Amino acid sequence: MRRDATGEYLRGALWALPSLAVVLALIAGSGLSFVQVAPGSWADNFVFQGTADDARTLLIAIASTMATVIALVLGLTVVALQLASTQFSPRLLRNFLRDRVNQVVLSIFVATFTYSTAGLYTVGVEARQRVDEYPRLAVTVALLLLFLSLLTLVFFVHHLTHSIQIDEVMRTVERRTLRVIAHDLPVEAFNPATRPDPPPWAIPVPAYGSGYVQTIHPEYLLPAAVSADVVAAVTRMVGEHVIAGSPLVHVWRPGPDQPPPDLDGLRSATRDAVRIGFERTAEQDVAFGVRQLADIAVKALSPAINDPYTSIQAIEHLSVVLASLAGRRLGDQQLSDSSGALRVVVPGRDLAYYLDLATGQVRRYGKAEPRVVRALLRILHSTGQFCLDDADRRLVARHVQLVMADAEHTIAQQADLVAIREHADRVLDDLVG
Repeated sequence: MRRDATGEYLRGALWALPSLAVVLALIAGSGLSFVQVAPGSWADNFVFQGTADDARTLLIAIASTMATVIALVLGLTVVALQLASTQFSPRLLRNFLRDRVNQVVLSIFVATFTYSTAGLYTVGVEARQRVDEYPRLAVTVALLLLFLSLLTLVFFVHHLTHSIQIDEVMRTVERRTLRVIAHDLPVEAFNPATRPDPPPWAIPVPAYGSGYVQTIHPEYLLPAAVSADVVAAVTRMVGEHVIAGSPLVHVWRPGPDQPPPDLDGLRSATRDAVRIGFERTAEQDVAFGVRQLADIAVKALSPAINDPYTSIQAIEHLSVVLASLAGRRLGDQQLSDSSGALRVVVPGRDLAYYLDLATGQVRRYGKAEPRVVRALLRILHSTGQFCLDDADRRLVARHVQLVMADAEHTIAQQADLVAIREHADRVLDDLVG
């Protein structure tokens, strides 16, 4: 669990790759400084041809240039982060920090600066005396790194321009959320109505820290539950907040007359199975991706921005996520032992939760805009087409009725309402007849 947490942190750390690049640049510079190119050899025509003073002047110029470029790159990155936070959603900052292109570009610039600056200690100087001999190959590599950095700078500006476009931002969130749905949601989920309630004699296992539940691995909790002969029910879903000392898992045995289980092993297993962090992550949290897209839609409808079309775009991306969720069995995850006895219960979100999360706030903030209302009707229609049973379709139909009720009370122009009513009638007819 600690290894996974460290890996997730490093993937979003803007300093990790540049720090590694600094170490690699120092190692490469130290190694190349011992490589001498023989005069008259085939490589002699391709290495730096100037004197030792020329080489030092070149390295100083490269280091100065790269210092300016690094400041420029960091400034552009901060601007992109500020724009994403104020224009779209503060929950999108993590996506920009995890952008591998930004990390690699900054690493190349930092490596070039480090390589050139470290070379000043060896080029043209030996034992505090000026000398004519210097590692020409090492200086040539510094020149090549400069050209690479200039090409990378142009590519970085191109990439940054595209990465802050709203279409690219929403497409990134959609792809990441679909990946979580495909790979991290449990294959077998059960209806929340079958969730066993902890009996009065259940013993709580307290949370070991405060924060958000980032990941849950019930397979790590199953052996401890079998060994202690208990049923272990996690009390929080992925993405929910928990306070240190509050119940994180309830454990109980079949009857109150049985002796209470030993909690030491269960506490250790809970720490291994449930990871708590200071922020929400998208590792197993589908609702976090839905929340990001809904935030973009709501922010676009605010009076300060007043951009209904961006809200409609976010709704269309939400339709892809909801269609993928509607085609799966959602709910609690339940694990049994080899004999078939229930041992671990992990609460999960159902389709009703995702529908309300995706459309609830957008419906309340966009109920006065006919195009937003019709976009909500389209997303509900497409979601209903992917539902697995009639109960889910009736649930979607209920949200269609909520959209219509809000529109009827808000939109004053009857001409706008006519088209919305006709659209809603067609959706309801397809869903429930």
